[in-house]
Formats: sequence, structure tokens, C-alpha cells
Amino acid sequence: MASSIEAIPTQPTREVPNEISRCEQRDSGQVQWDLWGTYLSDRQWGTVREDYSADGNAWESFPFDQSHLRAYRWGEDGLLGLCDMQGMLCFAPALWNGRDLILKERLFGLGNPEGNHGEDIKDTMYHLAGTPTGSYSKALYRYPQEAFPYQRLRDENQSRTREEREFELVDTGIFANNRFFDLEVEYVKAEAEDLVIRFTITNHSDEPAELHLLPSLWYRNTWSWGDSQNKRPNLRLKGETLVSEAISGLGAYELSCSEKGTWLFTNNETNSEVLWGQPLTQPYVKDAFHRFLIHGQNDAVNPEQRGSKAALHLHRNLKAGECWVVDLRLRRHDHKKTTGTTPLETNVCANLIELRRQEWKEHLEWIAPGLNDEDRAIHAAAGAGLFWCRKFYNWYVARWLRGDSNTARPPEQRWQTETAYWRTLRAQNIISMPDCWEYPYFCQWDLMFHSVAFAEFDPGEAKRQCRMLRQANYTAINGQSPAYEWALSDANPPIGAWAALRIFQISRRRKGEGDYSFLRASLRELLLEYGWWTNRNDRNGDNLFEGGFLGLDNIAIFDRRYPLKDGSRIEQSDGTAWMGLLSLNLLQTTVILAEEDREEYLELCGRFSRDFSSLTYALNSSSGRGYVNWDERDGFYYDVLKRPDGSTDYLRTRSISGLIPLLAVTSFDASSVKTIPSLDIRKSLRKLGEERGSTFDAISHLGSWHRNRVLFSIVPPTRLKRILKRVFDEDEFLSPYGIRSLSKIHESNPYSYQQGDDFASISYSPADSPVAMFGGNSNWRGPVWIPINFLLIEALQKFGHYFGEDFKIEFPTGSGQEMTLWEISLELEKRIVGIFRRDERQRRAFNGEVDLFQKNPLWRDLFLFNEYFHGCNGSGVGASHQTGWTAIVAKMITQLQRWQTNNQN
Repeated sequence: MASSIEAIPTQPTREVPNEISRCEQRDSGQVQWDLWGTYLSDRQWGTVREDYSADGNAWESFPFDQSHLRAYRWGEDGLLGLCDMQGMLCFAPALWNGRDLILKERLFGLGNPEGNHGEDIKDTMYHLAGTPTGSYSKALYRYPQEAFPYQRLRDENQSRTREEREFELVDTGIFANNRFFDLEVEYVKAEAEDLVIRFTITNHSDEPAELHLLPSLWYRNTWSWGDSQNKRPNLRLKGETLVSEAISGLGAYELSCSEKGTWLFTNNETNSEVLWGQPLTQPYVKDAFHRFLIHGQNDAVNPEQRGSKAALHLHRNLKAGECWVVDLRLRRHDHKKTTGTTPLETNVCANLIELRRQEWKEHLEWIAPGLNDEDRAIHAAAGAGLFWCRKFYNWYVARWLRGDSNTARPPEQRWQTETAYWRTLRAQNIISMPDCWEYPYFCQWDLMFHSVAFAEFDPGEAKRQCRMLRQANYTAINGQSPAYEWALSDANPPIGAWAALRIFQISRRRKGEGDYSFLRASLRELLLEYGWWTNRNDRNGDNLFEGGFLGLDNIAIFDRRYPLKDGSRIEQSDGTAWMGLLSLNLLQTTVILAEEDREEYLELCGRFSRDFSSLTYALNSSSGRGYVNWDERDGFYYDVLKRPDGSTDYLRTRSISGLIPLLAVTSFDASSVKTIPSLDIRKSLRKLGEERGSTFDAISHLGSWHRNRVLFSIVPPTRLKRILKRVFDEDEFLSPYGIRSLSKIHESNPYSYQQGDDFASISYSPADSPVAMFGGNSNWRGPVWIPINFLLIEALQKFGHYFGEDFKIEFPTGSGQEMTLWEISLELEKRIVGIFRRDERQRRAFNGEVDLFQKNPLWRDLFLFNEYFHGCNGSGVGASHQTGWTAIVAKMITQLQRWQTNNQN
């Protein structure tokens, strides 16, 4: 049975684990442990960077059906594969069950136009284990023994409406009677450039079944693009060992296998004859193994046994329940000079795998000691997904705009698009993807959550991911960081300062000392981004910030990116709140840095203190505008519709965007205020009010003292109680599994609004998106989103730290049970972790109503970390491997464990 983790010893390891030592070697540059990893993309087709069409339709320009025929321009993909950190040499298994129409070389899913809720993976795979240095990685692919139902999945999903759920592979009945193979893939590092690979294939059915296995090694195509100086390299045999040529930046490697089979060779070149009816420039092309195996075309492969792509063809008829173990070794060809030589023997591989597996467990126990088996399994799976979702990402926008000299030039109108503004963007990094299949590209605000989640497992990686998109090769000349490849200029919530601050704090708590150099470097980069925000998005010069998209997709009744037809605009409640959070996080950062160099950061402390007070005033006062986002009648922050004639109206949708003002909160102790006078903001505001002849009554709470701490908060305490009464109401925001993104009150009371020719309606939709806005594959109109819940929980804890026992409120609303905000934050964490824990019926909420997943021992302990979760029953919705920001649940697990341990003591 495949499971995410085996039992881990309860006694913590007192010695520093070997994996921690490897991380230190990596971060100091002593050993390049991160040279190889599970960086091979799960999907390269259907991406913007591979789109060279005239109409910019990436899904139709490069669909799945061309992926086995056509060489990629900017990357590669494969089935649970690995590659070097430049994506030059790639390895992955391919499978054939004797019935499929194509080789299983990559995971299948629907393109955005094919799915009733956008793009969606339809294959079945799980991430089981991962370590920071890739010393041990494990994943599972579940391969049906019947013909894979490609067309049925397409047809059924295309026939369904947005109101219907998606049709999944399990719905076809193809897994009935356990008629599938499990392919467990393990990658284990003996040294940085010496990897053992183990495939464990199990026939779970009660009948014999045949399987073809093709471990494959190939070069990314860097030579077919006209003016490239790269020559096509070759793989060749040396005895029974496959040997690669050394290329620029990467030495020669060799691949050997414990099994005897037939080596097949071809080139990673496009089959132009099949695709476009154009003659081949040479006879051996990308789909050669497919044609050789499935169609019996022996001349498809190179009889001279060389080429830029090779595979070892292995075949076996597996008995019912039989396991087939295949070991391979990928290492430098000159290994005798570097690491010595060890034969590829089963016992040698088994011993190394067991050693690294145990070190993985020790690492988990070291970073999160004392977890019970249930929470350990969730925590380990979250970490595994984080590490497996790091992928090689390659794109040079200027070259993409110009095209290649030996192919048709891209349309000239490309130079008039928003993407052209980003022509200097040159990405060539290992980046944490939002979802390794559904969203195989960077997303700015997702990545900030990922980096904080990484801080739990690997602080070094957390720091790299946090700073990556603010480096010179990514940022625009105006200081903006790119959003994501479909819309590089979109404004994302500015949480980079929050991420840097949290990584610093988490790392300091673990090591006992802070990485001030990381925080200083982050601040320098964030100041540029802060300048972009303050100069671009304050359209009216009144400190109200819009931003439009701001990561919440379809949260609003109208698309907030654009004015309405009559010119009316939406003044957002969350835009200014996000800016308030940014300025407050920068204030906290400069206060920390002032601990080491007070004079250097004193002025910046004053700047961010003043900015925060201005933003707080803007959101809470109607001065100079005649309107305010706070609605006194409802006790809630709403978006405001501002018409061309200057009149305004509230758009009364109670959504999570109205809760964003809660996030901008912290407090400072008396010693900090004494050291940095600008933190005594009440004194500053009093003096300023006297000078201008009018007091700042709308923000009289700002700078208030309680329990020897001074409060910085956008939301006044009187409004806090009114908002939280709704947040903790189970008929509104409070779900059994966290805080909903839209109040459940809109289920029975949909909200509609007419403005001129524009009419829209919004209702509570707890699962998939009912509208096509932003591609239709994400929904903020009811589901529980873990990253926003995480920010809300942190805000409650900050309020709780300030108020202590002096602020209590009913939880849930109407229950008669009053709790402190700290206690409530822990209760919310329990609800969110409860998405993954077994309940009293031994069911895991994220698995929904699929009995196979809930009851079958082969399925019930495997974890998926979905993009978001059903607002009522907690079932997983959206992208199914969005491990990046959903993995932040691991941080909640460890906090709950610490709280429990401290209470016991």
C-alpha cells in the first residue's frame, strides 16, 4: 500500500540531522546539493511561453495532442521526472499498458476551453516525500490497466455546465476492482551528482496484467531555434550503460539499470510531417518510441543507437499483487575521479534508499517534534508537495517577442501588448509553482505564501523564493514585480514584505538568531516595489488604492479591473487595506533592523509610521471625498461604486475583501516606542491635528496604549467587534472548515446591482466557479481559501496579543461561549487542519463524497492539497496539487502542537 509516511520514532533525534548539514553545505556553496532535483515540469504545453500563434490562444496553439510530437521551445515535461537546475538533461519514466493509444509520457488534463471549470488535471498522482536538498524524493502515479479514457473525459466535461461539478477519472469507474498499477518513484542522492532511482510497480488487481516501462533520458532542445550556437548533443551506449555528452554548464553523465532490456534512440525533434505535412529534416523525431512500441514501426528508432533522446524498453507480465522493482543510477561519467565507484546492486541501492528514507523522517522530527501519527502524515505530505512543486522555469520575453530566425515570426501586434513592456524579463530559475500541473508558472502572491510555507521546512529555500521575483532580471523598470505569465502587469496583493518578515521571524525562532542580511536585502528590493505602488495605484491622490485584480479573481459583483460602461468606477475596500498592511510590515521590518543600526533606519521608521496613519485615515474617513468604505448601517467594509457625476453607492456584497482591513494590525512594546519616537503615533497625530486646526477623530484609536503596548491597526476596536460578529457567525462566514470567502447569507439572499447598462448578480457558491471571470477555474464566492485564513488567524493573534483577556467575543456567534481572540485563532486552525484529519467517521473532508477515497485502504491515507475547499463540507476544489499556499497548513499544525505542549507543561 502506498502511504505518505510510515511510522516515525516518537523520540526526537538530538543530534543535528544529516539533512540539516546538507542544507548548510548547499547554502554556504560548499556542495551543490540542489544541482539535480524533481524540477522537470509536469506540463509545458498550453503555456504562454510556448505560444507563437497569431491570436495568442495558448491552449489551441500547443494542445496536449501535440505534446508527444512537437519539441518544446522553453522547457520540457514528463511523468514525475527530474532534471538539472538548468533543465538541460531530463529523466522520467514512460509507461504503456498495452491498450492506450499513446505512451504515458506525461500527465493528462484538460485545457482551459475543454473543462467546464477551466484547465484541470485528470491523471492521478500524489507527492509522498521530499527533502530540501532532494536527497530523498518519492511520488506515486496510479496507472489504469484499461485504456485511458481521454476522449470520454473531454466529451463529458465539455457537455457539463458551470453549475455542475467536474467529471473526474474516478467517475469513469476505471479504478474498480483495483485494476491499476502503482508506480512509486524514488529519487535518492548518494552524492550531489550521484543519484539512485527506484521504480516500484505493483499490480493491484486480482488478475495478471502486462506493463511496458521505459526509463527515458533526453536533452532539452536548445539547438533548433535558428541562431543558436548550440549543437545537438548525443546519448550513446558504452556497454550496457547510457552515456551523455558534456554540454555547456553540465558534465557528462551515465545511466545504468539493474534490468536488461532494449535501448531505443531518437532525437528530441518535432515530427513536422505528422503535424503540418512538412518533410522531416532528419528521420528520428520525438514520438519515435510511441510509434515503435504501439504501431510496430521499427524504423522509427535509430539503429545506430545514438540520439538526443533514449529509453530502455522493459516489459513484464505482472501476476496479481506482484511488485516489480527496477533500480537505476544516474551519475557523473567521471565518477571514479570524484566519488569513487559503487556497483549498481540491489542491496547497495536498498541500503542507500533506507538510509535516506530514515534521514527524511529524522528531518521531519527535527523541524516539527512530537506530532502524532495523523498530523505527521499531513505535515509530511505538505512538505513533499512543496518540494515536488519546485520546477525549472525558463522564459526570455524579448526573444519570445522576436521569435526564432528559422521559424515564422510572431505577429507584430505582440509588440503592442502589455507583455511587451516586460521585454527585459529573463527567467531561468527553479521556482515554486502554484500547482505543478494546473498552474506551471510563477504567480507572485502565491509565491509569497509558498515562501512562508517553506520556512517551516527549509529556511534557505524560503529566502530564495521570497526574493526571486524582485531581482533585476524579473522586475520592470518602474519597480513592479511580475504577476504571472498570462498577465505580467496585473497588480497582486503586496505581501512581499509580510513574507520576508515572517521568514525572518520563523528562522530566528528556530536558530535563535536573526538573518539581518536577508532582511536588509529584502527591504532594499521592497522599497522599489513600494514606490511603484504609491505612484501608480493611488489614482485620485487621496490615499485610496484600487489595484483591480488583487488576487481575488471573481470576488466582486463586477470585474474590478475595468470601469463600467457608463464610466463608473469601483473604489475597493481591500486595495487601501493591502497598502496599509504593506506599510505596516515595512515599519515592523525597519524597527527590527533599527535594533542593529538605529540611525540608519530611524527615518524610514518615521516614514512608514506616517504612511500607515495616512492610509488608516483614508479608509476610515470621508474627508475630501464625501464617502467612506465603512458602512455604519451594516458594520462592514464594502466596495463603493463611484459614478461620473460624483455620486456613490455601496456594493453590499459581504465578502472576504471587506475583511482585508483586519489584516493590517500589530503592536509595539514600550521599549520600542522609547527607542523609536515615531511609534508614539498618537502624540504625532495630536500635534499635527493642532497645526491643521482639526483633530483626527476617525482614527482616534491609532496609537492607543493597552497592557504597555501601542496599537497600530486600520480597524478601530469598536468596529472590530461588529465585523467579527459576522465573521464568527455560522450562517455567514464561519464554516466548519475555516472562514468562507463570501457570506453564506448570499445563498438565500443573492445580491444584484444595476448601473446603467451593466447588471450583475452574486450568490454564495461554495465550490466551483459559476462564472467565466478570470478563466473560471478559481472561485472566491464562497469556498474556504487557506492562505487568506492564515492571514486572518495571524491578525486575530496580533489583536489577541494586544488585548489579552480584556477582549472576548462569542465564538461561534450566538453560542453564548466567549473566548479571547488568541483562543479563537487556535479554534480556527483546528477547523482548517480538520480538512485533512480523519473525522469521527474516519473520513477526510478534502476527499469529499468519493467512497473509494474515503474507505479503500489503498486511497484513504493519500493527501491532495487543493487550491480551495468547499465552504460547507470541506471537500477539495480547484487545482488539486496547489501545495504551495495550501501547505501553509503545516505551520498551523506545528503551532497547535507547541500550544498543546506548552499547556501540558
